[in-house]
Amino acid sequence: MNMATETQFHVLAVDDSIIDRKLIEKLLKTSSYQVTTVDSGSKALEFLGLQQEVDQRNSNPLSAPSTDHHHQEIQVNLIITDYCMPGMTGYDLLKKIKESSCLKDIPVVIMSSENEPSRINRCLEEGAEEFLIKPVKLLDVKRLQPYLLRGKSREQQQLQPISSKKRKAIEEAISPELLTRPRYTGLTTVV
Repeated sequence: MNMATETQFHVLAVDDSIIDRKLIEKLLKTSSYQVTTVDSGSKALEFLGLQQEVDQRNSNPLSAPSTDHHHQEIQVNLIITDYCMPGMTGYDLLKKIKESSCLKDIPVVIMSSENEPSRINRCLEEGAEEFLIKPVKLLDVKRLQPYLLRGKSREQQQLQPISSKKRKAIEEAISPELLTRPRYTGLTTVV
């Protein structure tokens, strides 16, 4: 795998309109992002590995939610979704993502052709990073980069526990005398 592919950001674009889906895909690819497009909120959940969790809760509401339900192989750095879609709205998708312990840190951007302040505020209060008014332009896509970078840094933070486990193992192998340092108390600072 070459370095360009490893550092490429991956965006999941969700829109029921094929025209809007193709437009957002073209804009994202123009900005060198890897893009996966789906035409519904339920397909987005399926791609993210959340649909199984939702199905399990619906079939057995008394069972505790599983913590090992995130089966996504490709890391998604940002989700951009239309607000108005049949079945599951973009707002419903946002809520499900923010309720997921595995996916809640992925930035979500909502887009809509309707500029309704109450809708915009509700989405932002629920955890959306941005609310874009359609038609989405290249300038809008460029504004998403800080969210992608934040999503990428969270991905790297998730990898850190592996290295901290190694550090702990090394510290346990070192004798306690080498790990303790004398503490200096009662020192005064002269200015």
